[in-house]
Amino acid sequence: MRFFTVATEWWIYQLFVSLTAYLTVSPSSSQFFEGASVSLSCEEDDLSAGWTLRRNTTRDNSSQCAHWGEQVGSSCEINYITPWDTGVYWCESREGAASSSIQLTVSGGPVILQSPVLPVMEGDDVTLSCQTKTSSNLPAAFIKDGVFIRTEPAGHMTLHHVTSSDEGLYKCNISGDGESPSSWICVSGKVIPAARPPHLPLSVLLPAVAGSVLLSLVLLVVLVRRCVQGKHKGGDQMFPPPAAHEDHVTYSQVHISRPTKQPTRPRPGSDPDTVYDEVRRPSAVWDGPTGTISC
Repeated sequence: MRFFTVATEWWIYQLFVSLTAYLTVSPSSSQFFEGASVSLSCEEDDLSAGWTLRRNTTRDNSSQCAHWGEQVGSSCEINYITPWDTGVYWCESREGAASSSIQLTVSGGPVILQSPVLPVMEGDDVTLSCQTKTSSNLPAAFIKDGVFIRTEPAGHMTLHHVTSSDEGLYKCNISGDGESPSSWICVSGKVIPAARPPHLPLSVLLPAVAGSVLLSLVLLVVLVRRCVQGKHKGGDQMFPPPAAHEDHVTYSQVHISRPTKQPTRPRPGSDPDTVYDEVRRPSAVWDGPTGTISC
């Protein structure tokens, strides 16, 4: 039973591994100037899962690439991105599983903040860049959650060995040009890579999972039935019906020997209404009418 449980857990793990995809963005940034060209794609482990790119914006909800971009192989190309393309993007499989989502911001203004589009790992270094359409080396002030951090002369600020306390909403300001939109920086815990079992295609995986689950259910039903039958048998032994008692009774033949009755005689001086009965044992000898017994 333990073998089938472990096998089932392994197949279920494989199922979730197969239903994993990651959304990538090129160029890798969370903010873009209007008119830029952007490519998005779902990097998937199993092509048979049928991952598709979706988005939610102020203009459309959960629409596919064909409605707002051009499908080029496994990527979706936006040749001229506009502020209407600002929104949340993610990958979704035919089974309804979804990848982690990302937020893209398109600015029609003069300044943007280039920051990681995906969560950064705790302990890593992160560099933020404040730039205009014509330059990325101008002095810039950096702000987190509405609080001024510092000014960098070249417009680049590096956060060393980030922790969860570095999470927040960042933006920058270039004097004489303007301020960028805000972008959220997410810090995730360190992930220790684990050895993964050999990968199998989904077409093989699903029947195997179904077979393992079905076999486990059959074994469970058999065990339950045996337990129920065992309880019934135990109850019958503790409280058997009357017929059961008769089946277990052992009878033996018993012979009862009665001594020969002798005639009763009234004794002298006794009550005439009293009747005496003399019993002769097998080892006794009858001496006559006196009524005495010798042994």
